[in-house]
Amino acid sequence: MLKFSSNTFKHGVHPPEHKEDTNKLPVRQFPFPPLIVLPMQQHIGKPAQVIVREGQEVARGQMLAKADGYLSVPMHAPVSGIVRKIANVPVIGGQKASGIYLETFPFSGQEVVEGAPVPLSASPEAILQGIQDAGIVGLGGAAFPTHVKLKIPEGKFCEHLIINGIECEPYLTTDHRVMLEQADDIFTGIRYLLRVTDAKQVIIGIEANKKDAADHLADRIPDDLPVKVKVVPVKYPQGAEKMLITALLGKEVPSGGFPIDVHAVAVNVATTAEIGRLLPHGRGIQERVVTITGPGIKKKGNYLIPIGTPLRFVLEHVGAAENLSEVYMGGPMMGVSASDLDLSIVKGTSGIVVFGDENVKRSDKIYPCIKCGACVDACPISLNPSRLGILAKSEAYDTMAEEYHLMDCFECGSCSYVCPSNIPLVQYFRVAKGIVRKRKSAVAHV
Repeated sequence: MLKFSSNTFKHGVHPPEHKEDTNKLPVRQFPFPPLIVLPMQQHIGKPAQVIVREGQEVARGQMLAKADGYLSVPMHAPVSGIVRKIANVPVIGGQKASGIYLETFPFSGQEVVEGAPVPLSASPEAILQGIQDAGIVGLGGAAFPTHVKLKIPEGKFCEHLIINGIECEPYLTTDHRVMLEQADDIFTGIRYLLRVTDAKQVIIGIEANKKDAADHLADRIPDDLPVKVKVVPVKYPQGAEKMLITALLGKEVPSGGFPIDVHAVAVNVATTAEIGRLLPHGRGIQERVVTITGPGIKKKGNYLIPIGTPLRFVLEHVGAAENLSEVYMGGPMMGVSASDLDLSIVKGTSGIVVFGDENVKRSDKIYPCIKCGACVDACPISLNPSRLGILAKSEAYDTMAEEYHLMDCFECGSCSYVCPSNIPLVQYFRVAKGIVRKRKSAVAHV
């Protein structure tokens, strides 16, 4: 069943979409690099614990690191090869973290180690354990451990299961291609999700610029599944789960709350497909679909890339511009500019967007706030970014959090996008939120 809706959330922005270069290109297998570099911190929570040793031969799909507690997931070998080194590896933001250097065997990847399958008839607890054992995290970019997200808190219940196929970030077409090419995996994943959430209704939310994907899924809904596909207007950041819940259900997740507070659970569509693809075979996640695009790329496309593939290898293969200016891991709105080409593709990497010098208009000059209100009109959760920015400059972090709801900001970047004074508001907020979290943590450990 396909439904069109004019409902959406308040405010937001309409950046150029730039999806036409890749949205018609089918997913292709990316070559295996000679060296895989795997950070153990690829998800929110505690890093995985390495369980292999240097010099050990491993097979594709074999567990290399186990989950370190509940808020953690394991890491599996993306290729067959030899563990050359266990040491710190570069990660986004310029830091280094524990990781594994895995030398790839020639022609690796034909055989995959499988574990015990998780049948659809398994208990909800067994399915959640299977999702954790598979190393599955949110593939939309947040990389939150999926088994934790799906655990319904005591006293709560889930009525609506929302499958997020919005993909509102400019340039990215990963989810679009997954919906067109992996429908069977998506519906199998939905069956597992229904088992663990006990939801009564499933809504697949898709923006109107992906109507072919909406039609494709709507035509293939199994008769025994309570699923409908809902097409919503194009607007950024409609893919944020709180905004999508408002658009699809007309409900607002309370400040400081979670979707389950309005009896909903939202799961990214690519994450759903991975659940449906991996659990029946007892496999761990070894690769993911990544959109590689931007004016600085020659061979644009959607690629199935082994996790741990170095960014430098990726750019060499697709023909990046020589005069690189910006390389974003993720999209240009919520992604992070790469500080090092030795970074790796990780589970949360949904896209790589590349710009050459001629594509970037640099304006490092920051002007005073003119109180125009454009950021207030853009903010999808009705914060006052202008006031928050002023408080950030004066380091009034507690005031930002307590009186102006700083922690509700999910860093969509809409305020920075519309600011005529070129004030990097979202960067200010990221710093401020980090300081607030550290202060709270320090108080909790006193």
